[in-house]
Amino acid sequence: MLLVAPVDQAIRQQLIDELGHVESLFAQELQCPLECVNRLVAHIERYRGKRLRPLLVLVAGIASSPDTASLTQSHRILATVTEMVHMATLVHDDILDEADVRRGGPTVNTLRGNETAVMLGDYMISHAYHLCSSIDDPQIARIIAHTTNVVCEGELLQLANRENWELKEEVYYQIIDRKTASLCGTCCKIAGLLNKQTPQVLDALDTYGRNLGVAFQIIDDLLDLTGDQNTVGKSTGRDLTKGKLTLPLIHYRLNAPEPQRLAFIDLLSQQAKNNDTQISDQIRQIVTDFGSVNFASERAAQLIKEAQQGLLILPDSPARTLLHEMAGAVLTRQF
Repeated sequence: MLLVAPVDQAIRQQLIDELGHVESLFAQELQCPLECVNRLVAHIERYRGKRLRPLLVLVAGIASSPDTASLTQSHRILATVTEMVHMATLVHDDILDEADVRRGGPTVNTLRGNETAVMLGDYMISHAYHLCSSIDDPQIARIIAHTTNVVCEGELLQLANRENWELKEEVYYQIIDRKTASLCGTCCKIAGLLNKQTPQVLDALDTYGRNLGVAFQIIDDLLDLTGDQNTVGKSTGRDLTKGKLTLPLIHYRLNAPEPQRLAFIDLLSQQAKNNDTQISDQIRQIVTDFGSVNFASERAAQLIKEAQQGLLILPDSPARTLLHEMAGAVLTRQF
């Protein structure tokens, strides 16, 4: 659970209790009379690591509530819904990336094939909407549906730009804002919406979540490039293999001298075709030595600083402090 020290003991215990309610809702909603489905759902329980999205709903709900001791059942439902949507995207991402490891164990597509993985992801999304419809506010359901559309658009935009070695930096940001940051922003915004917060507060919560989400994806891309699979807990090096340009690669391509830039693009093309460990190591070394990895890390740090500054619109409280610390923890995560 993404709770970083020091955390007020009262809010820590509150969130542990609230996450227990979320996990119960999650299990109840996905319970099926077919045991083959239940086995698949049980397998992807291992995917639930940091629980960032439900925590964002819960902590933002507490931080933006007039009564900071209370959360509603609707907050718990939406925390569960956002986790279901997120986990569905993980199952589908593993198919797109042909990944065989997630959270230190085999992916669904590795165990049961792509067909089963596609249907399981769809099953989770349909249940997310089913559960969301129990909230008596059509605006909430439309926000969740719109965000899921945006996540899919981000994935499609990324697919359309595989092996685009001239990918612009602004398009990279469009991709990760849609596929990752949009859901993080929605988690925070809907928590405030349930608390009937002002448009200014809702915008601030959405911006906080989106900045955190973009930084989270930049760090995730760095871990895929430079991390060890045993530490990260999932398949690494998939971005290079799939021809996805991430921020450190784009930075090097934009700033290296022309001969090195052309040679670098050739290396990227070779790696996408051959999946050669030596080429991958060479690419990693090039962008590290040039300072491109450090550039991406610094960009993520700036986004986190902006996210934290945006929280000042909220009253000072242990929950606001925790949102601040959750953002900071994005920069130091290793998995």
